[in-house]
Amino acid sequence: MTHPPVRVVVADDERMVRTALRAILSAEPDLEVAGEAATGAEAVSVVREVRPDVVLMDVRMPEVDGIRATEQILATLDAPPRVVVVTTFENDSYVYDALRAGAAGFLLKRADADTLVRAVRLVAHSDTLLFPSAVRTLAAEHARANPAPPAWVARLTEREGEVLRLMATGLTNAEIAGRLGVGPATAKTHVAAVLAKTGARDRTQAVIRAYEAGFMNGR
Repeated sequence: MTHPPVRVVVADDERMVRTALRAILSAEPDLEVAGEAATGAEAVSVVREVRPDVVLMDVRMPEVDGIRATEQILATLDAPPRVVVVTTFENDSYVYDALRAGAAGFLLKRADADTLVRAVRLVAHSDTLLFPSAVRTLAAEHARANPAPPAWVARLTEREGEVLRLMATGLTNAEIAGRLGVGPATAKTHVAAVLAKTGARDRTQAVIRAYEAGFMNGR
């Protein structure tokens, strides 16, 4: 059975970057560039119009930056796309803020074509996250600034804590089920419980909150 192509919106204020990303993605038979945007406001409008599967979002854009655009997209659409932040600097605090807003991960603009294509396919076809080590470092800084762990940490069961740590490594529900030796439905139930107890809207926010709480370091 042939699946429809993954539809992508490319949002970046530099025309050359958009052109390069379009060329890379359009060369793949299973990927399709459904729209482009040069500002955050335009990205929100284009996404609402074409309803893509994935958005490649530059964080630094005029009018509305990528962070606010990500927030608006995820908060206002019933079935929002996965947002992948694209940036020049991996330790950019803007990236961290975008992840807190619900982005599924980030890529560096210097990433090669194969890395870009793999990332788009990965977030489009699974519930995994793209969290490189730089994000964990930024989150650890937030944890040090807030020494007292939040109340939700104590409410997690041992199994839910295990699931949260596996979520933080980027594992999908199916992979978590395999790691724990449980059925996919059970893993999904555990993930839902983690989201509820952490007060997170999605997996990204749950993992970010876990790092900020010092939970990943055993606090």
